Parts: sequence; C-alpha cells; structure tokens
Amino acid sequence: MDSYLHLGEPVDPDKYVVCKYRVTTDLPMEKAAEAIAAEQSTGTWTGISTLDNEVFTSLGARVVDITGDTIIVEFPIDDFSIEVGTVPQILSVIAGNLFGLGALKGVRLEDVNFPKAILEQYKGPKFGADGIRKMLGRPEKPLVGTIVKPKIGLNPKKTAEYVYEAGAGGLTNSKDDETLVDQLFCPIEDRTLAVAEALDRLEAEGHKMMHAINVSTRGDKIVELAEKVQSWGAREIMVDVITCGFGAVQALAEDPSIKVPIHVHRTMHGAFTKDPLHGVAMLPLTKLTRMCGGDALHIGTLGVGKMSGSTKEDANLLACLGNDVPYKSVMPVCSGGVYPGIVEAIVKKAGNNVQIQAGGGVAGHPDGVRAGAMGMSQAVDAAFLGIPKEEYAKDHKELAIALETWGSK
Repeated sequence: MDSYLHLGEPVDPDKYVVCKYRVTTDLPMEKAAEAIAAEQSTGTWTGISTLDNEVFTSLGARVVDITGDTIIVEFPIDDFSIEVGTVPQILSVIAGNLFGLGALKGVRLEDVNFPKAILEQYKGPKFGADGIRKMLGRPEKPLVGTIVKPKIGLNPKKTAEYVYEAGAGGLTNSKDDETLVDQLFCPIEDRTLAVAEALDRLEAEGHKMMHAINVSTRGDKIVELAEKVQSWGAREIMVDVITCGFGAVQALAEDPSIKVPIHVHRTMHGAFTKDPLHGVAMLPLTKLTRMCGGDALHIGTLGVGKMSGSTKEDANLLACLGNDVPYKSVMPVCSGGVYPGIVEAIVKKAGNNVQIQAGGGVAGHPDGVRAGAMGMSQAVDAAFLGIPKEEYAKDHKELAIALETWGSK
C-alpha cells in the first residue's frame, strides 16, 4: 500500500474535510504526520491483514502539506457518517485519538474546512446576527450587554432588578452567567418570570432588551427546559456549548418549538484552547457552533481584556460573520473583563456588527448598575460616532466616572 503522504498534491475542498494541525515531535515531521493520518483514518500501530488497497485508497487520510511545524491533512467525505449533522463523529475523526499518540509531544487542531456536502447537513442559525438586531430594533450600532453579577447569589427579584436597571441605562442585552441554571437561591422558573416582567416594563417605557436564560442541562432534557423558559417569557436562551455539547445547540436550533435566539457561552474552552501547542483552537469550535445553529457566540475580546488569551481571535470574528458558508451570520460577543475604557479598541477591531458585554464593568460602577449601563452605552455611542471617548466623556458623566475608575486602552 502507498504512503499516507501526498505532499505537493493540491488541496481538494470539495471531496475532503481539510484540517490544519500544529505538531511538536522529535520524529521527522513526515513520520509524525503519517502517524496522525493513519490513526485518524485507516491505520493502527502495526500492519493488519484486514486493510486492503481499495479501503486504503478510498478512506485513508492524506497529508498534502508540511510547512515547518504545521501539516495539512485531508479526510475523505466517506470517512464521515451519512447521518445528518453528527458533530460527535466529526470530532472523533478530526480531533480524536491523535492527542494521545506517543510519537507526538503535542498536536493542536488549528482549523478545519468542510466541503459543501457536509455543510449542507446543517441548518446554521435560526436568527443569527441580523435576526437579533431586528428583534431589538437596532440595525447599525453595536449591541451592548451585561452579565448579571455576582454570577451566583442573587434571588429572582434582585436578578430582575439588575436587568431592569441595566436596560434603563440603555443596554440592549443581558444574560445569566455560565454557572447559573436552576439553583435553590434562584429557581429558573421564578427568575425567568421576574426577568420577563422587567423586560415588559422596559418595553412599555420604549426600550427593547433581551435577556438570555441559561438552560444548560442534560442532553435529554434541554429542549424541554428551553420550551418551559420560553413559555415563562424568555426572549433568549443560553447554552454552555462545551459542557453541554454541540448536539445540545443543534437540538435547540432545529426544534420548531424553540422560537427565540440561542446565545452560546464557551465556558471550559480554555482547557484545550489555551495551550498553543496542544489541544483544539477556538476557530474549529466557532465554525461548528455556527453550523449547529448558535445565534450569538463568545469570541473573547480581540486581544483586549482579561479573557483574550489568543492572538488569533480575529479569525473567530470572521468565522462568525463571513459569507463563505451557507448560513446566517452569528453575532460575535466580546466578553471577559470588559469596561467602558476598552470599548473603543474593541469596535476598532470588530466593527459595528458585534455585541460588547460587561459584567463587572457595569455592576462595578461607583454609582450603581444603571450608571454602569449608561457608561457602557455612552462608550459604544462614542465608538459608533467616531468620537474619542475622552472627548465624549466631557458631556457624559457616567462614562467620565468609568474612565476615571478603570482607565482606558
């Protein structure tokens, strides 16, 4: 049988799933690359009598490029399940046993591109960025949101008060944090009903806002829970995609009973995205989230803020908004250590089609949540209008106090 190496042959994006890996090894790169291709397709640690040339040729992975520590591997479409939309099986192929190969010190899945035949198995976002904007009546400006803080501890009444104050200060979005679902101190039904009342009150006063209720739970119950919170008045739901799984997002997005957007949190992603030499980069996860139907997704703060941790976040922004796939765009959410002083820098990098979200940057304002929301809203307005934040702050005291409190970047 031939080698798994097909170096110099053109990449074929129509017939193969094309993956980029970063490899650390003491072996020659050709041997390390072949080990990955073999392990993830037709090979094993020794020669086997059950592998014939026809199977090897039609289903074996192909290493088509080795440049420095980066390899490009193509997996034939037939290596993937014919069942519609099966991310678990896809991940088992492109990000499976290779991480345990003894021949490698480290390996990281940096990127993946899917052929049309696989993309067509997924429906993508039901609402997407444009749908969320339409619901909020905000066609151009960046969305501006908050995370209820502290992330756990507030009861339903205080949660609703927080949401109301944030909306009264001009925010378009708010959300539960990733650890809050249905605890005794804040039952999900009571919280959803109270928040819905606060949102109705804001709308009666002329301001549209949505709050994402976290429905992250076991896979066989998540649609049922989402249906319940929707019936209690939720205008958006949230899912922790890594802990719940891509199938949870897909189940919610494709269920006709779910008629609200899905805000996707990426909690726990750092366990395998943070190491630049091993694991999985955020980019493949962003692409899979869009395929599965997430309407909004956390992408970090584009190199600004406490949760940035990556020099490649711009690629995630493009993966949310790009037109290279047959889906609606995803609203990119910049969140993690955000405060008014860095809003200008985020908008310069992200543009206006973004949701900028602050927790402590709202709740920590010296004059309270409403003033914190006003400071964030004013920072977004200044960035949208192209007015330097320091100049804009001269006539907007909430922003001025925020800049004095936390500084700027």
